[in-house]
Amino acid sequence: MRTSSWVCALFAVACGLPLNAAAQEGAAAPAEEIEEIVVIGSGSQVGLTGTYAGGQVARGGRAGLLGNLDMMDTPFATTAYTADLIREQQARSVADVLQNDPVVRVARGFGNFQELYVIRGFPVYSDDMTYNGVYGILPRQYVAAELLERVEVFRGANSFLNGAAPGGSGVGGAINLVPKRAPNEPLNRVTLGFENDGQGYGAVDFARRFGSGEGVGVRLNAVRRDGETSIEDQDRELTVLSLGSDYQGERFRFSADIGYQDHHIDAPRPSVTPAGGIPRAPDAGSNFAQPWTYTDEEQLFGAVRGEYDVTDSITVWAAAGGRDGKEDNVLANPTAVADGTTTTYRFDNVREDEVFSADAGVRGEFATGPVEHRLVLSGSTVSLKSRNAYAFSNFAGFAGSLYDTVTVEPPAADFFVGGSLSDPRVTERTDNSGIAVADMLSFLDGAVLLTLGVRYQEIETKSYDYNTGAELSRYKDDATTPSVALVYKPMEEVSLYGNYAESLQPGQIAPATSGGVPVLNAGEVLAPFRAKQYEVGAKYDGGDFGGTLSLFSTTLPSAFVIDNVFTDAGRQRNRGAELSLFGEPVDGLRVLGGLTWVEAELRRTADGLFEGNTAVGVPDLQANLNVAWDVPAVPGLTLDTRLTYTASQYTDAANATEIPSWTRWDLGVGYETEIMGRPVSLRGRVENVMDKDYWASAGGFPGANYLVLGGPRTFVLSASTEF
Repeated sequence: MRTSSWVCALFAVACGLPLNAAAQEGAAAPAEEIEEIVVIGSGSQVGLTGTYAGGQVARGGRAGLLGNLDMMDTPFATTAYTADLIREQQARSVADVLQNDPVVRVARGFGNFQELYVIRGFPVYSDDMTYNGVYGILPRQYVAAELLERVEVFRGANSFLNGAAPGGSGVGGAINLVPKRAPNEPLNRVTLGFENDGQGYGAVDFARRFGSGEGVGVRLNAVRRDGETSIEDQDRELTVLSLGSDYQGERFRFSADIGYQDHHIDAPRPSVTPAGGIPRAPDAGSNFAQPWTYTDEEQLFGAVRGEYDVTDSITVWAAAGGRDGKEDNVLANPTAVADGTTTTYRFDNVREDEVFSADAGVRGEFATGPVEHRLVLSGSTVSLKSRNAYAFSNFAGFAGSLYDTVTVEPPAADFFVGGSLSDPRVTERTDNSGIAVADMLSFLDGAVLLTLGVRYQEIETKSYDYNTGAELSRYKDDATTPSVALVYKPMEEVSLYGNYAESLQPGQIAPATSGGVPVLNAGEVLAPFRAKQYEVGAKYDGGDFGGTLSLFSTTLPSAFVIDNVFTDAGRQRNRGAELSLFGEPVDGLRVLGGLTWVEAELRRTADGLFEGNTAVGVPDLQANLNVAWDVPAVPGLTLDTRLTYTASQYTDAANATEIPSWTRWDLGVGYETEIMGRPVSLRGRVENVMDKDYWASAGGFPGANYLVLGGPRTFVLSASTEF
């Protein structure tokens, strides 16, 4: 069955679920009440944890097969950002939300415009985010923030909890996106906005709960952005539609979500690959893209998830999702030397994806003497079929400059061609499946929690010739990833934890040659790469103010050629400390932020050439501070400010070149009032207040060192009303 069939089925479920219940009449509630949503107990695969004081973060989030857990019971470091924060900051995408996280930095995919997230110094591709716990079904390049109820950040190795990420990333953490849920009160919200220099914005958000006890909810969102962004001559069009349903019964709980996203950018400002020195960062508002370049992505996706309490102590669950996606790009990413002179060639590509993903499991709770158990058995599968084609112009390219862009006629993309852009063939198939078992043991009335678990995982990938469709390579291997984690609560406000966990990546395939010399084991597939993590930490919950302090060490294998043999003898060790703070320590004053120190050390490098050096694109210090203040003298008025600091980043393994550290300052203001008896929210935001010119990131894709220019001073205004 094609993925689009799965998505159509999901759409039917999402639309049909609430039709059997009668609508409940009711007037619009105040804004602060509207966003209250249904909260379900610990371990639920469908419900959500409650929000923390201040409303910017939640009390916990999804921990893979263990379900939703309170932060004080979770033996890992996590933060879950809420829809209230997303709306208050006028966030446009997942990247905007994660600007608040001191452990995460936003980069870009290799050669494209994919949002990419670096957690603990390791990349998490947007392909590898989960949607309500389901892998692989989100739009690959960009996810609009209006789709989301929560953005849940899990820090650290997580193959035991979630399974191996299908895109091969996720060593340093994971991101789960929770679709919007209908709040307890009826919602009719319309928002209009504007971004300089001409980007218009409109959104509608409708929600209702129906039936006995208002157990059935439905929520509809529609979004449109269109016009020139704050980057010169860069035009963006975005259309988003989503429909979600949920049912919260006494024993049965269910959710179904369908989403559509069409995202197009003309003249998108490209990444820059340095060659022989780092060029000075151009003006943040300038655009060195060619006007004939564009990126276009259209995605249809959806997921269902349900759980049923067979008895008071046994619960079964199942989830499934699918995506049917298309991408079409005409790109021209420059290579630049130190003085800003560039050489650029054209690259066209198309991609079509069909993805199906599912998981199921059973959870049982029982006691053996004084020890309480929560035993979980879970199985999961992810299947991807991808069609691809590409075309390059002559690699000699055309000359230019980052500081004085000259428009050229688009060169013919006929120099190096793979497949047909109008009818791409299947070039990749990936199938990941696994089974996991976990036991959460509770001692001393919950003061001590011990989690033991193991996952067996099978990874199979096949690649095919772009032109003939003939199979080129096949990879199939399996691995077992154990995990052990401990939580100790010496007092109600403090939770101490420690864990050992692993991440799993597909093994690399030995190349035919290295440095012009044949590789003796060419074509051999190495065993899956295991990243091994040790972590300890402490959490504090003062009711109004909380935080997490973590110490971690993660070691990931790397591969290179020794004595003409391709081997995984190399290592990269990332170790560091994290501090996250959140809450409302003083009534009307909300704080969100923290800092991260990371030492990303290359070890066992080829011939010892880079031994002890720092990995490309990993700053040793990151810090965030966001403060929001409700002004007592003016009821309804809120001011907020955010500072983001990122230390310098090396751009080569030899550590000979680096991009400077940078600090960005953002300001926001919000005003809640009533006009003609209707609640109205007015919001304004200035990003990069000082209009700083800076390289925001180096690389992101392993082994690459491309540079991404930070955004310019940007003004964002919006007005919302509810009726």
